Amino acid sequence: MAILDKHKLIETNAVLLLILSFLVVTIGGLVQIVPLFYLENTIEEVEGMRPYSPLELAGREIYIREGCYVCHSQMIRPMRDEVERYGHYSLAAESMYDHPFQWGSKRTGPDLARVGGRYSDDWHLVHLRDPQSVVPESIMPKYGFMEDRLLDGEYIQDLLQAHRMVGVPYTDEMIDNATADFLVQADPDSDFDDLLVRYPGAQVRNFDGQPGISETDALIAYLQMLGTLVDFSTFTPDPSR
Repeated sequence: MAILDKHKLIETNAVLLLILSFLVVTIGGLVQIVPLFYLENTIEEVEGMRPYSPLELAGREIYIREGCYVCHSQMIRPMRDEVERYGHYSLAAESMYDHPFQWGSKRTGPDLARVGGRYSDDWHLVHLRDPQSVVPESIMPKYGFMEDRLLDGEYIQDLLQAHRMVGVPYTDEMIDNATADFLVQADPDSDFDDLLVRYPGAQVRNFDGQPGISETDALIAYLQMLGTLVDFSTFTPDPSR
């Protein structure tokens, strides 16, 4: 009863309740924040992660422009049902070059963090043209108009420079070759060896099967890359993080 009486004193004294609440929040905050000052990097470095290639980055810009993140998340939580459905849980390193990140807040459609390689380019092409033709219950709008919007990469160098300003480690070489890399990734007949040196694992092909580089090419290139950079068959998490 003595403890309850003291608790009643706290509840009936607004000033005392405010002070004690502040102390509890402060202690809890310090417990979470202070250890971060002793870490050289709060994001675990993971082999395979790299900045987006120019074409992938252009596709990501289209993904953001069309508001895809509103209905599709890109964050798999470490829960059994999510891991079994979507694949390995998301790592912080997989979003380290995202400005802004595309974690999302709801799933009207499925999570896309591991969508790369799950479907063929043709499937994505048909899905963008007419989502209901492959997923009858889908409420996704049609995006076939993007096939008619051609890209020339005129501003892709500026886009890479903007991302470097916010911390993405694009080198001078990457920026100088941004337009060339943008063009060759969608042309399997081009000399793309240098592209693969700068962006290991970049997929080179005509993604929509049509002449020129369309917004559809760029978007599919971005989607087909998601979740493919880290080899989870050899990944071992760092227990200290």
